[in-house]
Amino acid sequence: MSTYTQIIYQIVFSTKYRERTLTKDNREELFKYIGGIIKNKKCNLYIINGVEDHIHIVTHLHPSVSLASLVKDIKVSSSLYIKERNLFKYFRAWQEGYSAFTYTIKEKVRLINYVKNQEEHHRKKTSQKENKELLKEHRVEYDEKYFL
Repeated sequence: MSTYTQIIYQIVFSTKYRERTLTKDNREELFKYIGGIIKNKKCNLYIINGVEDHIHIVTHLHPSVSLASLVKDIKVSSSLYIKERNLFKYFRAWQEGYSAFTYTIKEKVRLINYVKNQEEHHRKKTSQKENKELLKEHRVEYDEKYFL
């Protein structure tokens, strides 16, 4: 293939109603499962991490894969996986939408470190506040009603 890209995405999505259902004990299994989905789509995964109510994925998409289709596949497949394996007792579903931001290759290490330190980061800041800050930093307009 003669298509070349280098676009790093940070994808963020929450549990339905931002419920704190992703308990620490099974998160790693979920992250490995999602990593397998990403690998099967020929995308390059850099890191997955998260806390009780949301996850971050840092990846480079294969040129044949659209962002929307990747996120849909991850959410549908992982939701079924969580329920089949009873990974998180109170997990109902993922939220409908997601946030996605692009980064240059020069920002990759900083971004990976940011995602790696999610638990520490969220001792000081809610996921809603974090997401609003990311939206503002990337100059994405948003509707406040989705943060209530």
